[in-house]
Amino acid sequence: MTDVQKFEIARYRKEIDQDVRKLVDHYLSISDWDIPEVDEKKAIDYILIAIRESLDAIEKEWRDKSD
Repeated sequence: MTDVQKFEIARYRKEIDQDVRKLVDHYLSISDWDIPEVDEKKAIDYILIAIRESLDAIEKEWRDKSD
């Protein structure tokens, strides 16, 4: 990654953070609908695990494409 690319990503870092938070909130609200007595802390943990696994899979796909 070039310095210019790093600079561009840094510019969008706050937006990326906000988007991920919205994603967590979205899935947390869905889990609240499905299970009203849901343990919010555990639900967030599971959502974050799922997001990390998705990011890992996406990263692997991109790395495989570049090989």
